[in-house]
Amino acid sequence: MKKDIHPEYTEATITCGCGSIVKTKSTVQQLHVNACSACHPFYTGRTAMVDAKGRVEQFRKRYAKK
Repeated sequence: MKKDIHPEYTEATITCGCGSIVKTKSTVQQLHVNACSACHPFYTGRTAMVDAKGRVEQFRKRYAKK
């Protein structure tokens, strides 16, 4: 590796929107994320449908079996 061209690799704190805090190492000291392994549906097994102005209901109504 070339000297004096690489960023500093230090301790980092990752803060999630759910309040979870993870300590790791990175070139950035603080990161803020919207979802982490503690709250993301893929990891938790809970499904969360985001309803954007009734679009979920519109979809269900349109494609409901008759």
